[in-house]
Amino acid sequence: MTDDLLGRHRSVLPDWLALYYDEPIEITHGEGRHVWDSDGNRYLDFFGGILTTMTAHALPEVTKAVSDQAGRIVHSSTLYLNRPMVELAERIVQLSGIPDARVFFTTSGTEANDTALLLATAYRRSNTVLAMRNSYHGRSFGSVGVTGNRGWSPTSLSPLQTLYVHGGVRTRGPFAALDDYDFVAACVDDLKDVLGHIRPPAALIAEPIQGVGGFTSPPDGLYAAFREVLHERGVLWISDEVQTGWGRTGEHFWGWQAHGRSGPPDMLTFAKGIGNGMSIGGVVARAEIMNCLDANSISTFGGTQITMAAGLANLTYLLEHDLQGNARRVGGLLIERLRAAAAQVPAVREVRGRGLMIGIELTKPGTDAADPAAVSAVLEAAREGGLLIGKGGGHGTSVLRIAPPLSLNVAEAEEGAAILERALRSTS
Repeated sequence: MTDDLLGRHRSVLPDWLALYYDEPIEITHGEGRHVWDSDGNRYLDFFGGILTTMTAHALPEVTKAVSDQAGRIVHSSTLYLNRPMVELAERIVQLSGIPDARVFFTTSGTEANDTALLLATAYRRSNTVLAMRNSYHGRSFGSVGVTGNRGWSPTSLSPLQTLYVHGGVRTRGPFAALDDYDFVAACVDDLKDVLGHIRPPAALIAEPIQGVGGFTSPPDGLYAAFREVLHERGVLWISDEVQTGWGRTGEHFWGWQAHGRSGPPDMLTFAKGIGNGMSIGGVVARAEIMNCLDANSISTFGGTQITMAAGLANLTYLLEHDLQGNARRVGGLLIERLRAAAAQVPAVREVRGRGLMIGIELTKPGTDAADPAAVSAVLEAAREGGLLIGKGGGHGTSVLRIAPPLSLNVAEAEEGAAILERALRSTS
């Protein structure tokens, strides 16, 4: 059945729609932190549908909320009052840290980032945008235009003029040898130099921890230092929280809070985990920015009742069960366990991350050269051992990405680490 489905997939879907594994699997159902494929194999899920199954598979509270809402009405669009949408927006405004905030719901992180760019360029009357090297912000025409990762940029055409600055990758690049203080200072100097050569841009868009780029991040406080420079010039800061939001990093509810010395961002974007698998994205912005559009705008599917019901139930569960705290505790244990295992594997250059957002960078032993073949081999070996993980990386890097549901327990963390250790050793 899987072979037949693979052939059908290839005959009707794009060649560039990537599949994991030499023999791709069909995931048929899940429960908690586990999923099953069509052959009946059970896996511990350490990737959660690309950081999207945030709490747990088949979480009863979310399943019931979706079922109950489906029995009433699934959809009506934003042309009508929508109680679940208002209620979720109220919760997000309160949690965002942005004063006098407004929320606009979309169906994905890509659309959320596109919306933020639309707002920023309209508000500032500029189509120039600053972005980070090694970044990823989506697959649409606009979001590809601010993505600083060649592997995910299929075209150089863009409605935006984008300039890329340093700072998203701590351990590579021209400033890698500096200590944290000097690294931040050098990146700020680079930002000032860029700004000195151009007309004031609309915004800087940045991921606090770069997701697709391999879970890389700058020292805490970098974006606070950037914000001081940007604020003097009226330039907006957009924090892309599609992967870092909702407590995944453990230490903070939002990634920007590690850089909050100079205040919150002007806008933040979110998606993925809030829906626990349902299609929810959105933008939070100061009211004067959100309300700057002078043309009609609606959303057919953004904020639809069934996804809002899922988001409300999921967010309530996350807060009531302190999953941010669990990410901090269990994630900390998992990172240390993986670092201990990696110390015996020459191909591991670095184990990095926060909470339940962990990257393992692999290189050819004795060098800093990326080894994508090794990453693929570990991915295969982990699957054979009963563990699903992801992969990523940017310019000259190859990284294993680990991001389990935030309800992961200690026993499951240990089980996953043991499988991954065996996979790393078997391929080194």
